Amino acid sequence: MRPIRPLFAARRETGARRGTSPVLAAVGLATALALTATACDSGGDAKASGKASASASSADDGKIKIPDDIKQKLKEHGFDLDKWKHGAWKNWDKDDWLREADEFINPIIKGLWNPDRMRKAKDPDKGVDDNDLSGDQGVTDPTPAPVKAQAVRAAYHDNAPTAGKVFFDAPGGTMVCSATVVEDPAHPGKSNLVWTAGHCVHAGKKGGWYRNIAFVPSYNNSGKTEAELQSAARDEIAPYGVWWGDGAQTSDQWIEQGAETGGQGASYDFAVIHVTPEKGNGGKSLEETVGSALPVDFDAPAVPKVDSITATGYPAAAPFDGQTLYRCQDKPGRLSLAKTDPTMYRIGCTMTGGSSGGGWVATGSDGKPALVSNTSIGPVSAGWLAGPRLGEVAKGVYESVSKKFANQ
Repeated sequence: MRPIRPLFAARRETGARRGTSPVLAAVGLATALALTATACDSGGDAKASGKASASASSADDGKIKIPDDIKQKLKEHGFDLDKWKHGAWKNWDKDDWLREADEFINPIIKGLWNPDRMRKAKDPDKGVDDNDLSGDQGVTDPTPAPVKAQAVRAAYHDNAPTAGKVFFDAPGGTMVCSATVVEDPAHPGKSNLVWTAGHCVHAGKKGGWYRNIAFVPSYNNSGKTEAELQSAARDEIAPYGVWWGDGAQTSDQWIEQGAETGGQGASYDFAVIHVTPEKGNGGKSLEETVGSALPVDFDAPAVPKVDSITATGYPAAAPFDGQTLYRCQDKPGRLSLAKTDPTMYRIGCTMTGGSSGGGWVATGSDGKPALVSNTSIGPVSAGWLAGPRLGEVAKGVYESVSKKFANQ
């Protein structure tokens, strides 16, 4: 078995190269695990819980509007909104990096996510040394045979309308993950909720909230090649708009245990983002805009009882380029990183970094398709992916974000 890592892709804006991950003695692994999001480097400390806090929303005049509580948070941390908007967000000083669960701040910066910036968000990392996965402390099934990822037929909106990309900035540069539009119990038929991995919004125990988090549904909907995208307009790359996170929450376990490389916190590596359109959208919600949202099943069958799971995402690490939507379908097995943590789903799949956070869909407890997990970790060399089984903790994260925006 190859070493595992979080799957996210990154475009570096610094010259530093990310190091390889250490052996995870605490979870009995002889290999390094890394999150599968196409994202980032991180630093700092993380801690604790609470409700996600709303961030800015944009006005028609192009000025940023921001709730009073967030203005106060910015002020407490020495942030000037105008300076933030013009580049102060690039300050990743450990003491200024907001870490707590209730400190999510994400002012909209119009036009920041232009076609070039989105297109170049990918993973340049060369990977880590190969090792064998051994010493599992819990129940783990044999390594699944690789399942070759299949390109989703364009237009993506017709064939996978809830899928998209999450873009964000981290200390290591411009990053990208995958994500899914999900239903909102507080707003039936009008959801603005997006499901992704925890490591796509928060750096975990050594960092804080990432910045400039935005969701692009049906990214590159027409399936243009990277060469064709070189001259593509923003509306071609993001035909359903750019939606900024104005609220987000991940699990306390991810905040307290999550690591850029390694399996710590992977069983709780999920997050929910509430989004708002960068440009006016006539009052239409994200769900109304894309025409669909998946229900989330927090009572999915135990792994041996699930016949099939389909994982979808935009892999960006080689041999993929991050511009094409892919999916894998397989019968899941079990992966246990520690006896104290829930057993994860694991499927054969050759998707790489960038697919992190992408939705895993199975037949729900009501017999209809439902989101039951998201891509969290996988081996650097590709071949399989693992995702958390969603339970009470995930349900708490989901309901917290829904309730926070219930009256908006």
